[in-house]
Amino acid sequence: MVHLSVAFLGLVAASVSASPVLYKRIAQNIADSTAKWEQACLAAGGGQQCNPLSVTAFTTLLAAAGPCEQQDAADNLLSLGKQLNSNDMITLAQIFAQQPRNSPNSVAIPYCQTPPKNAELNGLFQCQFAGSNQKLFAGNVAVGGAGTIPLGLSAPLNPPGSCPANPSGPIADGTQLVDITTNPRADGSAPPPAATTVAAPPAETTVASPPAATTVAAPPASTAAPSGGDFKLANGKAAQALNAKFLTLTADSPCTAGENACVGTAFAQCVGGKFVTQSCGAAPLTCAALPLVNSPGTSITCTTLADAAARIAATGATGGVIGSGNGQTDNTPVTTAAPPAATTPATTPSTPSTGFALANGKDAQALNAKFATLTADSACTAGENACINGGFAQCVNGKFAVTGCAGGLTCVALPLVNSRGTSITCDTTADALARIQATGATGGITGA
Repeated sequence: MVHLSVAFLGLVAASVSASPVLYKRIAQNIADSTAKWEQACLAAGGGQQCNPLSVTAFTTLLAAAGPCEQQDAADNLLSLGKQLNSNDMITLAQIFAQQPRNSPNSVAIPYCQTPPKNAELNGLFQCQFAGSNQKLFAGNVAVGGAGTIPLGLSAPLNPPGSCPANPSGPIADGTQLVDITTNPRADGSAPPPAATTVAAPPAETTVASPPAATTVAAPPASTAAPSGGDFKLANGKAAQALNAKFLTLTADSPCTAGENACVGTAFAQCVGGKFVTQSCGAAPLTCAALPLVNSPGTSITCTTLADAAARIAATGATGGVIGSGNGQTDNTPVTTAAPPAATTPATTPSTPSTGFALANGKDAQALNAKFATLTADSACTAGENACINGGFAQCVNGKFAVTGCAGGLTCVALPLVNSRGTSITCDTTADALARIQATGATGGITGA
């Protein structure tokens, strides 16, 4: 849980009347804003998709968030509610879209000026906390200026600080809108027609198996890629160093915002100074750092120990997944198609005696061609994974739930390295192309 309390920041300059003005930070327990939505999501069968979306959503209530991040998060909450046919989730997402955001200095928070992806959110905007100056918005913008009037309105709100769920005015500081109303349109506005657009969750959100492969900006300093472009061995050693580091981490280990890691066998992302973990699914899948193929760096994703060991060994690094002298077993059988991040370099796709490298490449191309024809409404079977419009998709209740990949990444099918099969994950287009070409398959990512 994230617990944020109201804190006074102190006195500021006196006003023109010489009276001192007291500015304070208006905050709230942001985790409470999506707790009921998460419970409804679990009850509707959302499983491991629920918590990551909930965490990502409530962090948009922090003062540093952009004016449309809260709406974007509400879009994601609502989209999953539609996919799971949960009216409770939809209603709670509409209420969340109107929850007041933290104010760093007791001023009002600007309104998003971009339409939502789901029509059910049309006309909804956040309330303000009662302690905020309703005549002055963040950035010292007076009422009537940019962002001070909700999208679709032509005049300032009356009463100021109100929202459709609480049309009487602002709500008490630190209060959760979801605790005082169950009606997202208490102002009597008619709900718009149901939307057909399904919005993908944000990039910073990783979901149920498999989480998106997350590129680490550069290898650790001790294993930086040497000059001249000979980075494969350095990448392998950097992956080993990360995997060794991950063995020392727990969910309570200190971390910095945006940091990704493996905690136990789970993929982990730092939120609010603590790691939020997501299971990689059934054994033998586990989280691991892997070497990139066509540029310096590493990635973190779900794979098998055997697949991770093969990729690291292909760089020339010795000592298994976490380096020599660690006692790690690297010969776990590969019994499932694991989602790789970076596979073996193009010069060593697999030994010719295996006979499956080219077949894996062609199978990956065929899947990518198929994915190009899919939409979120395409028919699917439980447990089926795919790529839809660049996002990772998982079949839930006969419909695809789509999760967006991190910035610069796209969802793609890739050939496995050391066994027959393919995997589906988030990767760069260049890296995916290199892996497919390494098998001997021609025609690019889709074989066209």
